Amino acid sequence: MSPARKPSSLLDTRVIYCGDNLDQLAKLPDNCIDLIYIDPPFNSNRNYEVFWGETKEKRSFDDRHASTQAYIEFMRPRCEQLARVLKGTGSFYYHCDWHAVHYVKVMLDQLLGEENFINEIIWKRQSSHNDAKQGSKHLGRVHDNLLLYAGGKDYFFEHQYRPYDESYIEDFYRHVEPETGRRYRLGDLTAPGGGAPSKGNPHYEFMGVTRYWRYSEENMHELLKQGRIVQTKPGKVPAYKRYLDEGKGTPLGSVWDDIGPVQGMGDESLGYPTQKPLKLLERIIEVSSQPNNIVLDAFCGCGTALVAAQKLGRQWIGIDQSPTACRVMAKRLRDICKLHEDEKLWRVGRGFVVRDLPWTVEKLRKIPPFEFENWAVIALGGIPNKAQVGDMGIDGRIYPLSSIPQKSGKAAGELDFMDVWYPLQVKQKDKAGRPDIDMFEAVLMREDRTKGFIVAFDFTSDALHEIGAFFKREHRTIVPLTVQEILDETIAQKLA
Repeated sequence: MSPARKPSSLLDTRVIYCGDNLDQLAKLPDNCIDLIYIDPPFNSNRNYEVFWGETKEKRSFDDRHASTQAYIEFMRPRCEQLARVLKGTGSFYYHCDWHAVHYVKVMLDQLLGEENFINEIIWKRQSSHNDAKQGSKHLGRVHDNLLLYAGGKDYFFEHQYRPYDESYIEDFYRHVEPETGRRYRLGDLTAPGGGAPSKGNPHYEFMGVTRYWRYSEENMHELLKQGRIVQTKPGKVPAYKRYLDEGKGTPLGSVWDDIGPVQGMGDESLGYPTQKPLKLLERIIEVSSQPNNIVLDAFCGCGTALVAAQKLGRQWIGIDQSPTACRVMAKRLRDICKLHEDEKLWRVGRGFVVRDLPWTVEKLRKIPPFEFENWAVIALGGIPNKAQVGDMGIDGRIYPLSSIPQKSGKAAGELDFMDVWYPLQVKQKDKAGRPDIDMFEAVLMREDRTKGFIVAFDFTSDALHEIGAFFKREHRTIVPLTVQEILDETIAQKLA
């Protein structure tokens, strides 16, 4: 996009903001966003998941009501801000599930107006695989809810169509042209309701039949000349050929059962616990926005909405509190959309930027442990360990460049099955000591690794001494890396 086509002079687009969305939303001007989509995580008996995949620090509640109340209290001020920035011609999608959808609708009716509620969309995300296990006393919960609100009466909406079902085609498009093989159905040519002179419907004889007709006599003869009129036998009322390949399809309704979930081992899967399929977000964006409109996702997680917006030629803004999520979505934009993360290119409308990532030692000391682990692993080019419980002392794995195949995807195999890797352990400590090194030595011995990396803010002299002694005893290398070294990008030689 050239600078001349920037959709707004008041705000920047193609920006990912890392931080509390309440703070960032407050900086946006009124009525500046064309389409808002949010998917705030919510789990039964637990507070909203503030950080991606965080399991160690989720607050628990004694009952469902307390959890729902906390969730609504958290979301209300954020939705107030989202309602403020939504254009009168814009649309707002709130993605949730059975846990709190009814409470959320009451809240949104108050903030956006009951008169601006457009649809509750049911997305059937599962089929046979659901939470109705043997012995449970409820029906399988196989769908999510999307609440669609408009910013005002003149909101943009583009109808979408789904392909006709095979059974529908067989029942209604029964006729086939021998010459072309095109399927068609027969449509009525007579005037609606039988016609009447007062309605202006023409009355004349056509192909031996006198009726009130939909079209003028001249147009009827033109259609006959084009082969669009069929008379099955003399005296029968002529009918109009409606070809299957000229139909748009079935208008999209409020039940979406044609888009499956992200499969755990599929190419699209990133391991993000609530990842939504790209096709789902593409549909939302096509229904409720136009090219170059601004799309905002204030809980953008792994960035599916941003990728969909970029692919469809929209502008976008993403916000997420998780530094890990921000880095993952940046990688997706680079890999899938071939968009460069570059300040200079962004300034001329050709790249994107990530803002407010914790890049100082002081900020990194304050973020939650799981976030710190992920920051360190990703900063070192490693693969984070998906399991946060029972990880056996391994927070991530670093694969030497020589062990990574040139191809990507299933054909190249999964990295987990490659034996050339180094364990990585992360300690959010001012100084990692001798006991930390002893435990990491056990990891290297157990996994039979010749080399491993350990990250901390600093290391005690005892820890460094033990690293040297371990190499002399076992001929295995432990590489200590400080946070400052990672931030200064002075670690290339140590990673070799």
